[in-house]
Amino acid sequence: MTHLEELAINKKVISHLQSLGITKLFPPQEQAFETGVLEGSNLVLAVPTSSGKTLVAEICMLKAILDGRGKALYLVPLKSLAREKYADFKKYEALGITVAMSVGDYDSPGTKLGEADIIVLTTEKADSLVRHKVDWINDIGIIVIDEVHLINDPTRGPTLEMVIAKLIQMLGTQIVALSATISNANDIADWLDAALVKSTWRPVPLSEGVYLDGTIDFENLETNQRSIKHIPRNRKEELADVVCDTLDESGQVLVFVSSRKSTIATAKRLAPFLRKYLSDEILKHLIQIAKKIGSRASAPEISKTLGKLVASGIAFHHAGLDNNERALVEDAFKDNLLKVIVATPTLAAGVNLPARRVIIRDYRRFEQSRGSYPIPILEYKQMAGRAGRPKYDKYGEAVLIAKTEHEKDNLVDHYVLSDPEDIFSKLISPSALRSHLLAAITTELTNDRKEIDGLISNTFFACTDEQQKIDHHVSSAIEFLKDGKLIKTTPSESYTATALGTRTSRLYINPQTAIMFRDILSQFETHTIFGILHMICHTPDQPVTYVSRSEIEDTEVFIENHINEVMIEPPDELDTTYTDFLGEVKTTRILQEWISETTEKDITERYNVGMGDVHRFVRSAEWLIYAASEIARITNNPEHISSLRGIRSRLKYGVRSDILELVGLRGIGRIRGRMLHNQGLHNLTELYHVPIEELARIPTIGTTIAESIKKQLGVEIKSTTPHIEPTDETGDYDSIQTLLEDFESK
Repeated sequence: MTHLEELAINKKVISHLQSLGITKLFPPQEQAFETGVLEGSNLVLAVPTSSGKTLVAEICMLKAILDGRGKALYLVPLKSLAREKYADFKKYEALGITVAMSVGDYDSPGTKLGEADIIVLTTEKADSLVRHKVDWINDIGIIVIDEVHLINDPTRGPTLEMVIAKLIQMLGTQIVALSATISNANDIADWLDAALVKSTWRPVPLSEGVYLDGTIDFENLETNQRSIKHIPRNRKEELADVVCDTLDESGQVLVFVSSRKSTIATAKRLAPFLRKYLSDEILKHLIQIAKKIGSRASAPEISKTLGKLVASGIAFHHAGLDNNERALVEDAFKDNLLKVIVATPTLAAGVNLPARRVIIRDYRRFEQSRGSYPIPILEYKQMAGRAGRPKYDKYGEAVLIAKTEHEKDNLVDHYVLSDPEDIFSKLISPSALRSHLLAAITTELTNDRKEIDGLISNTFFACTDEQQKIDHHVSSAIEFLKDGKLIKTTPSESYTATALGTRTSRLYINPQTAIMFRDILSQFETHTIFGILHMICHTPDQPVTYVSRSEIEDTEVFIENHINEVMIEPPDELDTTYTDFLGEVKTTRILQEWISETTEKDITERYNVGMGDVHRFVRSAEWLIYAASEIARITNNPEHISSLRGIRSRLKYGVRSDILELVGLRGIGRIRGRMLHNQGLHNLTELYHVPIEELARIPTIGTTIAESIKKQLGVEIKSTTPHIEPTDETGDYDSIQTLLEDFESK
């Protein structure tokens, strides 16, 4: 079975795929379709990146939909992957197949999703919808789980595992699980009662090797062939030689390093070597992208640096960038405008960005709690798997960098020639188990211990751990929920959620967070903004930054000056949680700066964080403030609700309270809102009465925004209004030469 037309699927699907250039099946795809998956059998497909996993899932989804078995649910671990898959699946709209995606507000019931045939969700969103008991879930005929090996991830794994277990218990529908090549894929297949197709085949052959002193020793694990490649040493920067060796052959390069700081430093060192690989036409495109990233006067320094690097054909990529910057970098690389990206390993697990050569410069990682340690083999294989661009490259190369012969031998043995580690359930986490058991009780999926045990029996946890150990963890989680008054036991020995437990589950917050909100808001009749924001940062749900050694003294002085506002007892300096406390306070200060209208540039430079971090802190804190107001309402603490709602609005817009009314208008953010206020326009009434020509002349406004404001206020606009361009203080890049000179001067 090597041709599409041999598949037992609707001929319109075959014709549509052929029109997209898909005519033959890859070997792993052939094996997959021989398992009975098109007839509704479960399947685990564990094959390398770019080996055709997604096409198998797409054909199975289309078959289920067109056969009338129901909707298709496509689960992904990351928002970026959800957006990528959603855009990709839109190609089937020509067949009358509708596609929807949701990655957002956890408290939204998402009923509109039920109108679609293919529904793309993050696992967290899927879990939230299960908790809201949306009706259309019962119409699902097939579930595709992308990156199922991420049940091994301590953060995302428990939710993914429990979502699968809940859906198995609720629906018993077909499951197609997609995975990277892992050692114990058979355990995943046994858990899901699925056929297993495991392969190392790739459409673009991959060679993995180690570089040392001008030579790369390669191993092709598929053919068991070894080869040696000599890299000419033409530059002082050794890494530049390894990079430019690929650029000389019109390839692209991904370089993985261990830290954000290293991505920037490495990109700066490589940038001067890339000019000869950029045509004038490519440079013009890069200049336009650079303008979008770093030309604003108020842009953080890191954004300006990124913009200048992009104009040189290279970019750095890490979680500190905001979503827009990351998207611009990724799209420019996909379009072969950027030649090199220097990234942290988060990119390897995210969007699909293959390159001719992947260089893993750093195979060790540093964490505050663990120090320096080697990355897992599975993580290395994920990075290496990005090598080789389908349709562009005849081969892909993954290269580790060694400094000594001894290190080179170790890297070959440990990473190149070794299989990835087995993956294990992370549901043993008390926090995760409490949260998911509360959700199961709240939705009445489980009503007593027997039903809870039945749900747990559907998990990977139950397939791989001893029953006695499982029973102990389940019992501990239930006792925690009972002690916290989130659930109660009825006379018939069944469990039911309290009002607090139900709201906690539907708010999608940690049970420990809800208990803390209840206790603190009940204890304090009044609070300060700092006290509330610190309470938020103390929750297990809020991401926080860390305090470097150079920041400790300043942070401790700040704490001393605000100690009376703290609503949580600070730990002793010798306590193991003291560094966490410092990080909470630093994050609280960042949130305070945000709602005080401190510029992005000042926040990022003052606290050594990226705007991506700030946006992540703000989004999470805004949600948790809302959750706190809901907990205050449920637990009869109304004196806090008005203030909490005000803080939430300020977090949403990043403003002081005096312009909240103005920023509620579409198109009026913190900068335009403050500009209007400074011009004496303090409220909607004053905006209503000001002449539109006068409004348009205010810096950053212009005619288009002025007309929008007036329309939102119900004012009829005359077409005779003269057009006035908005003025601001943005910088610009006049020419390629100017920008490059600016970069080189840095």
